[in-house]
Amino acid sequence: MDIKEFVANSIGRWRSQRSAHHLAFGHFEAVQSEIDIVSLSIDDLAVIDLCKMYSMDPEFAVSPFRMSWEGQSDWDENEAVKGTCILVPIPDPAQSNRGKLLRDQGYAEEIAAVGDYYLTDDGTFVLITAYERAAAEEKIWFVNPNVRCRVSLIKTSAGTGVVTASFSSEIRQNS
Repeated sequence: MDIKEFVANSIGRWRSQRSAHHLAFGHFEAVQSEIDIVSLSIDDLAVIDLCKMYSMDPEFAVSPFRMSWEGQSDWDENEAVKGTCILVPIPDPAQSNRGKLLRDQGYAEEIAAVGDYYLTDDGTFVLITAYERAAAEEKIWFVNPNVRCRVSLIKTSAGTGVVTASFSSEIRQNS
């Protein structure tokens, strides 16, 4: 599987159930959310701007997309968990299963971020992103075309200690 196929398989609306262990707080959190993943055009202004932010030529971008989410956490039932971000894969021309993933908003910190991704032989997408105060490692794989799983680790900035570990199961919503 390459990044184009992975993104194409991810397009749609997903119902997510995430279980997170916040080790720093000794707290367990359950989050239910809806995730919308939609394709963007290579010439979308937001895609071009994000590429320019990282001095990347937009012509090397493939399968850009927008991901939006809205849900509810049992940690703070009065506050909705929601957001949106633009993601732009830039494959490595020498290795089609590797590349950079540009984000206008990160996962571990709400700042723009660039991560390194690779796809394993079994189709698992692995993303490693260094932030200012943390590092994130995410793995996403498909159980079948309408079910995918995601494991996320938020680590200390040195990458030596795990702060949060989570598992999500996501089911495509057919309309």
